[in-house]
Amino acid sequence: MALDEKVFAAYNRCDLASFGSYFSPTVEFYHDTGGATFDRATVIANTRKYICGKVHREPILGTLKVYPINGFGAIEEGEHRFCQIATGRCEGVAKFLIIWKGSGDTWQITRVLSYGHRAMTDDLKAPH
Repeated sequence: MALDEKVFAAYNRCDLASFGSYFSPTVEFYHDTGGATFDRATVIANTRKYICGKVHREPILGTLKVYPINGFGAIEEGEHRFCQIATGRCEGVAKFLIIWKGSGDTWQITRVLSYGHRAMTDDLKAPH
């Protein structure tokens, strides 16, 4: 969960060097509306193009769960909302699944699924 905070703090600051360092060079990223990408450079480029200066991500409290994968790393799942920087309005929500590979103190994201993108209901709009 601490890694999630670090990754998305870099994402929200548009610190693409730090953000990119959390991804394997051969990361697979599957996005239900945006399609699939298969490398870190494309993930960074898409973040620069579609996220930086436009939206920030907030996890939805109580949805984040982490499960160990014996001898490999962990599975992280949860939901997050996306808020427009210009207006501060949080209008979209999605589910995510992240596969982390751990090697000593180094952890990298090897797979991401971002899916179930939808408009937010009123109960999820208030920042948590």
